[in-house]
Amino acid sequence: MADVKLTLVVACALVDADKRVLIAQRPEGKTLAGLWEFPGGKVEPGERPEQTLIRELQEEIGITVSEPCLAPLTFASHAYETFHLLMPLYICRRWEGNVIAREGQNLAWVRANKLRDYPMPPADIPLIPHLIDLLM
Repeated sequence: MADVKLTLVVACALVDADKRVLIAQRPEGKTLAGLWEFPGGKVEPGERPEQTLIRELQEEIGITVSEPCLAPLTFASHAYETFHLLMPLYICRRWEGNVIAREGQNLAWVRANKLRDYPMPPADIPLIPHLIDLLM
C-alpha cells in the first residue's frame, strides 16, 4: 500500500446566541474555492489543535478565543485524491471581539438545519448531523 500523506486540519463551529453557526466561503485562488467551510486551518509543527484554532480564528475573522471555550465535538476523516484529511471539529460559544472577514472571504451565520443549503467540501458534510443534533 502506498504511503498516504496525512494532513491535520482543525475547524471550529462558532455558535452565536441564536444557535447559528458561522461558515466562511473559500476565496478564489484557493483549492475548493467557492465552497463553504467552518473556520480553522492546518496544524503547524509543534502546535496543538487548540493553539491552531486560537491563531487561525484571530487571523481569519479577528476574534479572540480562550482555550477553555473550545470543546471538541466530533471529527472528519476523509480521503482526498492526494492526501488524507483528519479534521477535529470544536464548538465555541464564547469569544471576544466582533467577527469580521479579514481575508476578504464571505461569511454567513446559518442555522444547523440549513447548512446543507451551502456547498461544502466533502470532508465537512458528515459534520452537519452532529451540529443539528447539538443545536436543533
